[in-house]
Amino acid sequence: MGREGRKAAAAAAAAKSDQENSIDNWLPITSSRNAKWWYSAFHNVTAMVGAGVLSLPYAMSHLGWGPGVTVMVLSWIITLYTLWQMVQMHEMPEKAPGKRFDRYHELGQYAFGEKLGLWIVVPQQLLVEVGVDIVYMVTGGKSLKKFHDLLCPDCKNIKLTYFIMIFGSVHFVLAQLPNFNSISAVSLAAAVMSLSYSTIAWVASGAKGKPSHVGYSLTGASTTDNVFNFFNALGDVAFAFAGHNVVLEIQATIPSTPDKPSKKPMWKGVIVAYIIVAICYLPVAWVGYYIFGNNVDDNILITLEKPKWLIAAANMFVVVHVIGSYQIYAMPVFDMIETLLVKKLKFPPGFLLRFIARTAYVAFTMIVAISFPFFGGLLGFFGGFAFAPTTYFLPCIMWLAIKKPKKFGSSWLINWICIVLGVILMILSPIGGLRSIILSAKDYKFFS
Repeated sequence: MGREGRKAAAAAAAAKSDQENSIDNWLPITSSRNAKWWYSAFHNVTAMVGAGVLSLPYAMSHLGWGPGVTVMVLSWIITLYTLWQMVQMHEMPEKAPGKRFDRYHELGQYAFGEKLGLWIVVPQQLLVEVGVDIVYMVTGGKSLKKFHDLLCPDCKNIKLTYFIMIFGSVHFVLAQLPNFNSISAVSLAAAVMSLSYSTIAWVASGAKGKPSHVGYSLTGASTTDNVFNFFNALGDVAFAFAGHNVVLEIQATIPSTPDKPSKKPMWKGVIVAYIIVAICYLPVAWVGYYIFGNNVDDNILITLEKPKWLIAAANMFVVVHVIGSYQIYAMPVFDMIETLLVKKLKFPPGFLLRFIARTAYVAFTMIVAISFPFFGGLLGFFGGFAFAPTTYFLPCIMWLAIKKPKKFGSSWLINWICIVLGVILMILSPIGGLRSIILSAKDYKFFS
């Protein structure tokens, strides 16, 4: 190739890299990198503490005291450890100098290869993120309905469908916010609300006092029932610790230099977030179960009933929280959709593309939520397949593949223990979820 040819090739390469940079500066995950450590804290709280916290006393009633406390504490420790691994692997100057793994699937591709990494990570990540968004559509609608019914018990009954549509309409607007940093105010409000309604749940339970007839025996009619309920409760706990699916994307918003890598502020935020998670989860699960025993409902706010104004407020807090959580889980999905449209299908990036793509996604999750308002029951089944791997053991497999710790050393052993426990969770929780779907299928009502 002559000098002119080399010049033309260099110019084309420079133009291509400029074009790629301008696309990266437009995509939601990589467009803004000026987040502070506390952004990481409240984004992680919003992602982690779902309305699933309100079902933890119910999960405890199927697990019993010993296994229940063990599963809760072990899940907290294991998921904190796997989250630490992901934060560490976001940048690995010794392995991939100058490279940031801004998305879960990019880390998967580095660990398992370009194609295999995509196939391993993307379906599971999408199942979690889209599934959670659909559940939050239903949860937001149900909480709005409860709020309305509590404040106006004599009003005409309004179908859940309309409340889901009211909740969904908020997201048609919020979905247009371009990136993670632009939704930080929504996320902060959501994090504060999650702490508020969790506190209401356990303080109001404690204030009610323990009735004399409370029992802690397992409620299944047979040993088989108890075993399947136990499996389903494991799925509920796995669902409660699902924040790993957005952690690399959150870290991508933090600035990073060789002297000040992003993992330091990110980890600081994660520690604060996990302390808040413990303050939300453990008192709700243990106080709720201690007070109500095996009579607790699958949502502790239903069991409480009174005082009306407090329970109505808690339901409104849940609505605000799931608005923020929906956006946190939707942002990586928006990023995938927009990357596909712009990089693969060569659509020009811009407001119109973003408006159509995001509006279509919100409409899809809303329609599925309206059609299947019992989707939460299905999630115990799907959750085991996707929540357990992406949270409990996929980070460990990536760590072993990339870092290659010494065989039978402490890091190697800890990772294998997490992998074995995660695989057991992945196998057992869908069994319980499937059975609960079959048993309650007769009560399912489409478009209720």
